[in-house]
Amino acid sequence: MNRLNKSRELYRKSKSYIPGGVNSPVRSFMAVKGRPLFIDKGKGSKIYDVDGNEYIDYVCSWGASILGHSDDRVINAVKAACDKGLTFGAPTKNEYILAKLIGELMPSMESVRLVSSGTEAVMSAIRVARGYTKKDMIVKFRGCYHGHSDGLLVKAGSGSLTQSIPDSEGVPLDYTKNTLIADYNNEESVEKLFKQYGDKIGAVIVEPVAANMGLVLPQKGFLELLRNITLEHEALLIFDEVISGFRLGLGGAQGYYNIKPDLTTLGKIVGGGMPVGAYGGKKEIMSVVAPLGPVYQAGTLSGNPIATAAGIMTLLILKNEGDKIYDRMENNAKRLVNAIKRNLQDQVWVNQIGSLLSVFFTTEAVIDYSTAMTSDVDQYSRYFHYLLHNGIYTAPSQYEAMFISSAHGDEDIDRTIQVINNYKLK
Repeated sequence: MNRLNKSRELYRKSKSYIPGGVNSPVRSFMAVKGRPLFIDKGKGSKIYDVDGNEYIDYVCSWGASILGHSDDRVINAVKAACDKGLTFGAPTKNEYILAKLIGELMPSMESVRLVSSGTEAVMSAIRVARGYTKKDMIVKFRGCYHGHSDGLLVKAGSGSLTQSIPDSEGVPLDYTKNTLIADYNNEESVEKLFKQYGDKIGAVIVEPVAANMGLVLPQKGFLELLRNITLEHEALLIFDEVISGFRLGLGGAQGYYNIKPDLTTLGKIVGGGMPVGAYGGKKEIMSVVAPLGPVYQAGTLSGNPIATAAGIMTLLILKNEGDKIYDRMENNAKRLVNAIKRNLQDQVWVNQIGSLLSVFFTTEAVIDYSTAMTSDVDQYSRYFHYLLHNGIYTAPSQYEAMFISSAHGDEDIDRTIQVINNYKLK
């Protein structure tokens, strides 16, 4: 590896103009006690920093780059769209095409509204749920992240079954007083909340496959319980598939587990690497959104022609080549998991589904927020820097996932396994 002089100089300069030198906190490398790389370019499974170092990339823009970096088909679609103009603040054909494609691939999304980020999609879906049900309370789960809108930046109070206090300075208590916290994979915690507040709960929002406390899979029956209890109490079930959407298959987690939510939020892959979000569900529910109904949501850049061009091409490629792409990504993920388990044996716990995986430095089975928190973050930090030094770029935080793209080939996986096999725990 070349010295990181240019990255370090750019970081020093950036801190003079950008809070912490980064535009999203996890990029700072603070969680792994390091300094960030500044990336110059990417192609296929590789990224290259400004000092000329090459890395096999398992961050993939936090899952967005499912086809790898700079896929020629997507790039050409974006270039063609750019030639026509960047944004108009008026309807374009691409918006209709992308919305229709999303609905075809995820049948629960009968009606779709495009926005510019996953955070915006979730914020809007919550508003729609409240507007439709006329009930203010929502249930979310410890360890599930739904963007940085005020009402969802919460943590549990003295117990896990309490109304929430803000998890960030600058968020008034009034913004979170209607957000209730349950424990992921704990059916009893959900049932207790509905027993106490059932007639006031308008929605339950969940990552059907949790990927923001590291990867944590739903236990058998958990998602079914959420579907049944929301129907029983006339609340809406919202699946936040910003990460899992189109990554676990064309139908996302809802297709994988055969659970039909009332509303779904999407991001990342649906924009093909461009800034896009989407939310949608039953037409009856979405009819409350302006201009049809009283729930207001708007955005000058929503569904802009550049982002929709990237999203359309990406989804069409997945639709046409999905069987081959998803099988290859999952097989590569399993190869990495097997290598990690062989090398570190009972000293780690590894969760994996499809092309997602997380390594936890704990001897406990990681099934929820509490068990995820038993991971040794210092050991993860050492592991991260070892991989990075050997040309393997993974998430600079214990509580994120690794992503495999369709561009990762046998040579990438073989090289990564070779590096993994040489790692020794201290």
